[in-house]
Amino acid sequence: MKSPTLALALAAIAIASASAQYSTPPATAADKEAAYTLSIQSRTQGIVSQLELNDAAKSNKVTDIILAQYRALRARDEAIAAKLKAQGKDATGPDRAALFRTESKTLHDKFLADLAAELSPEQVEKVKDGMTYNKVKVTYDAYGAIIPGLTDSDKAKITELLKQAREEAIDGGSAKEKSDIFQKFKDQINEYLNAHGHDVAKAYEDWNAKQAMASKEKDGAAPKPQ
Repeated sequence: MKSPTLALALAAIAIASASAQYSTPPATAADKEAAYTLSIQSRTQGIVSQLELNDAAKSNKVTDIILAQYRALRARDEAIAAKLKAQGKDATGPDRAALFRTESKTLHDKFLADLAAELSPEQVEKVKDGMTYNKVKVTYDAYGAIIPGLTDSDKAKITELLKQAREEAIDGGSAKEKSDIFQKFKDQINEYLNAHGHDVAKAYEDWNAKQAMASKEKDGAAPKPQ
């Protein structure tokens, strides 16, 4: 049997928990929209800061272009979902993939044309990298670290396919969708490397083993807690 003091404490905790639940109402549509606006503003500011634009008017124009693209991509995704739902089709299967390609082309072309009117080709590249979490460089560097003996031709092919991935991934409406697009192209890279004298699976096994060994050695070198 619980003591009177323990029972009172548990009751107080339960009341406090219930009070906390009811004091935080579910997010309204306006709350969600405000959070989304803050999110894309933060992302866009991070991208534009990398461009080192000294002209405030140009910086504001580029900011507006990127923000408008994020909103356009969200509207596209909502339109695709509504269309598939009305047709009774899977919102995540091949039907969506086909609609994604069709509905994205005009947005994609207009976005890049608007950027090119304000930025140099090198700056447009930076925008693409920013919108795809710098996955071209991160993934390229990972291949260099994991796959031994890459030739110049191998490196050129990896770069080519990763830039193709980036071109498609800038149309992705979420981080997961962008990652899935890159994974599709990474599969192509792995197939290419396997066909050109590399054993990708073995290279990953060896690399993972080295990482595990390095971690173990680091732990062993650390002072033991007293």
